[in-house]
Amino acid sequence: MAEVSGEGETGPWLIRPIGTIHTPFTQQVGAPIQGGLDGGHRGTVEVFEEFAEGLSDIEGFSHLTLLYLFHRSEGWQPKVRPFLDDAERGVFSTRSPRRPNAIGLTVVRLIERRGSTLEVEDVDMIDGTPLVDIKPHVPDFDCRPQAAIGWLTGRVRDSRRWRADGRFTEPQG
Repeated sequence: MAEVSGEGETGPWLIRPIGTIHTPFTQQVGAPIQGGLDGGHRGTVEVFEEFAEGLSDIEGFSHLTLLYLFHRSEGWQPKVRPFLDDAERGVFSTRSPRRPNAIGLTVVRLIERRGSTLEVEDVDMIDGTPLVDIKPHVPDFDCRPQAAIGWLTGRVRDSRRWRADGRFTEPQG
């Protein structure tokens, strides 16, 4: 898997996959747009052996935040038509896979750890997705019940739109 590297104010940096996410979804069309909205889909997270020791103590967490690469996303667009709307929106006000840095995140429920493999629930990514990091989900840190959700107000619970429809597999225009 390819590495991504660069140089910054603090010196060189490198992002490389630490594992692979396996899911029942082989293509974007029909995959959930957010695992928590259309939940229950199980998958496994295969952490490469060189990083397996980092999984110590993870069993005490019920939920994990997975950071991964949108490895099938091609290019980016400053404005996109997101899954839960038909209007164009600024990419940074969406969770579109067409981003300058094609990084995704999903909160999953940890079912079980078997060595360097995690069985998880509420997956929404494509099978074979490169995993770049795992963080414990901590409600006291990560939940902001008072947060405003902008243009998504009134759209999140529209169950007819919880699956990807192919709009980001179309050629860019």
